Amino acid sequence: MFFTQTKKLSLLLASITILTLSGCNNSSDKKAVVIVPPPAPTPIVYSYEVTLVNLTQGQPMSPAAVILHNGGQLWKIGESASTSLEKLAESGDNSAVLADTMVLAGQGGAGILLPGASETITLSISDTQPMMLSLAAMLVNTNDAFTGVNAMQLSNMAMGDKVSFTTSTYDAGTEQNSEMMATIPGPAAGGEGFNAERDDIDKVSMHAGIVSKDDGLMQSALTQAERFDNPTLMVTITRTK
Repeated sequence: MFFTQTKKLSLLLASITILTLSGCNNSSDKKAVVIVPPPAPTPIVYSYEVTLVNLTQGQPMSPAAVILHNGGQLWKIGESASTSLEKLAESGDNSAVLADTMVLAGQGGAGILLPGASETITLSISDTQPMMLSLAAMLVNTNDAFTGVNAMQLSNMAMGDKVSFTTSTYDAGTEQNSEMMATIPGPAAGGEGFNAERDDIDKVSMHAGIVSKDDGLMQSALTQAERFDNPTLMVTITRTK
């Protein structure tokens, strides 16, 4: 009799233990572990305003190409111009320069920059600090003259810093400076723009200026009104972010 009661009590305790253990393994009693991802870092934005002023008496400038980059140069004195620079210097077409593989961010001017006029172009880039700024524009009443800034260092510019300077004029060396009506695309002549054939020295150099028919070059479509002296652009660069 005592043995039977003891056996029943043992079985009851075993059942209670099993139920208790089962309850501990119930998934409904487990707390889900929620992994909260860290907040995304705020992008660092670098922004620059580039103001151009045409200083010439009678040379309209083509829409400028302004680019941010971390390597390379738009041109080198004494070396052949790239095809993209040739297109800009002969026709004022800035699209190839803006599409160059070295470009981190680029922006073209809104239109022709007339003598005495000014324009401000804004460029911005996120997360990658640009080290250099370059720009180029054609003097459109010429065969292949251009002006600009080549690989100017930006790395030391803090937010709010501003720098101003003037630019010289270069000869792309891709087209003879014949000054003939058929070869000048600007309003003074209305001739051909880009031509892939290179019939000049094929080296970038400082431009000697135009001669004009007023100074004895009878074939020239240009007059003294299109003559220019350096400098040709005033450039002001401001870091705004």
